[in-house]
Amino acid sequence: MNQEQSTFRPVRIAVGNQQVHVRVGGFGAPIVLLHSLLADDSSFDRIAGPLAQTHRVVIFNLPGFGASDRVEGGLEMVADRVAAAIKGLDLKQRPILLGNGYGGFVALLAAIRHPEIAERLVLADCGAAFLEPGRAAFRGMSSIAKEKGLAGVADIAMRRLFSPEYQTTHQTLIEERRQRFVAVDQQTFHNACAALATLDLRADLPSVNVPVLVLVGEHDEATPPAMAHELAAGLPNARLQILVGCAHVPQLQDPELFLSTIRQFIGTKADGRE
Repeated sequence: MNQEQSTFRPVRIAVGNQQVHVRVGGFGAPIVLLHSLLADDSSFDRIAGPLAQTHRVVIFNLPGFGASDRVEGGLEMVADRVAAAIKGLDLKQRPILLGNGYGGFVALLAAIRHPEIAERLVLADCGAAFLEPGRAAFRGMSSIAKEKGLAGVADIAMRRLFSPEYQTTHQTLIEERRQRFVAVDQQTFHNACAALATLDLRADLPSVNVPVLVLVGEHDEATPPAMAHELAAGLPNARLQILVGCAHVPQLQDPELFLSTIRQFIGTKADGRE
């Protein structure tokens, strides 16, 4: 953790009798970061410091990750808890929601179920629904993990996060991500796999009236670019950007490209959206 990340402070938010844990740092327009199922909140560490120079950054441990209490139920309940936690932060203005992978689905569903929750959305490497091969992949990973634990699907998880070429040249990062993945609460993983294997938000997309930036890595095997194209086309106010050379977690793989791609959309202190 570098000096910029060390300035983030942990915050516990009570949602009923449950807890959601976040890290907060920086000043300016609020932006909430929601991580992937195969990663965790640390997957934003490479962009958190730079973002905190212009924004108030809130990095979530999604329910069932880190010290955040698990949600027993489907993705709707996860989205509801995230929305409730955002309200519990008592921010002075509606935040930007930036979700990666699973966190993107949570952000999108939160915006559908709670239209007042977000000022705009950045949806990185997600979609509105998986085709049958994607659904089968979640069912398969969950089945293997029930038999062998998360270590039994760690190689599959890493392949869904990073291309084989990237893994070969970044072995230290891959091992770090592998250790983070196997530490995930297993029931949370199974619940998420079951939810994503059945999720279909396509009919709800026209109700999302806030501006949306849809991003996808050109080499993303977990949520292929076709899903991003479908998502952007179904939203009333969205534009799509392909991240060249990236896979499922572009903020880890190429943080400079990721930041330069979102900067104009999320704004800065200088543009008056404090």
